[in-house]
Amino acid sequence: MAQTAPTTTSEFAGFIKPTEAGDIFAEARRASVFQQLARKIPVGANGVEIAYTTSKPTAAWVAEGGQKPTTSGGKALRKISPKKLAAISVVSAETVRANPGGYIDDLRLDLAEAFALAFDSAAAYGTNSPFGAGNFLNATTKAVTLGSAAQTDGGIFADINAGLSLLVNDSKRLTGFGFDSMAEPIFNGAVDTNGRPLFIDSPTVETAEVVRAGRVLGRPSYIGDGVGNGTVLGFGGNWSKAVWGVVGGISYDISTQASVTINGELVSLFENNLVAIRAEAEYAWDVADVASFVKYNEPAAV
Repeated sequence: MAQTAPTTTSEFAGFIKPTEAGDIFAEARRASVFQQLARKIPVGANGVEIAYTTSKPTAAWVAEGGQKPTTSGGKALRKISPKKLAAISVVSAETVRANPGGYIDDLRLDLAEAFALAFDSAAAYGTNSPFGAGNFLNATTKAVTLGSAAQTDGGIFADINAGLSLLVNDSKRLTGFGFDSMAEPIFNGAVDTNGRPLFIDSPTVETAEVVRAGRVLGRPSYIGDGVGNGTVLGFGGNWSKAVWGVVGGISYDISTQASVTINGELVSLFENNLVAIRAEAEYAWDVADVASFVKYNEPAAV
């Protein structure tokens, strides 16, 4: 949320001091599902150019002694530029010293989580996105509503497979899935045509604690927070068609001398004994072909 006033120690009255209690209410931070599925590429400050195929060579049958046809393939460059994501949190110097409830210890991780949320919203739905019009997964016209198929016709398995059909019928590939945590109960009760669980966990795949890794239709699949929006619960598709990168990592700066705009007014940090913690990073994201993805919508209300 937008900051309307500096964070002060009075907001933490009654908090257990870190020296008096352990990490009682440890909360796992959310990781980006889309960053695990899409291909990561190295990105410099000036961006990167990726070569992609526009046409492929062809071959033709010829008669004995006949003239052989000529052919060629085409390549083009796609420019991907990083965009800056930033946030500033302003706290009182007293809050920094007292660190109530481990607030300052958690702030760095909370800012990183905020970055993951902003990145996923832009990549999947174009929310406040700087990456250009239509450069997000939800721009695909392919869609399947979970719960459309009756249990006698395969149920959720048939619905997921219908998404595969939409892709292969359009000469597209399916390499993986990303679903919101809201879809987890749906998969927990779903089976394939042989009665096996539709979502098969992959305990050897290392992910953040809040992301569940597994396989659906034999493809790598992830379930986590922040994937869904509105009626959309997830996406499947050819994830080699989506790339992302970050210039360096999230950088953090602390200042007690600058002025910061709070609630529409410029406030002097030095004059008010405040501390500003600034986080910023430069991310790149690009979807070469939104038609290579299918979105899965939540079941219709009964």
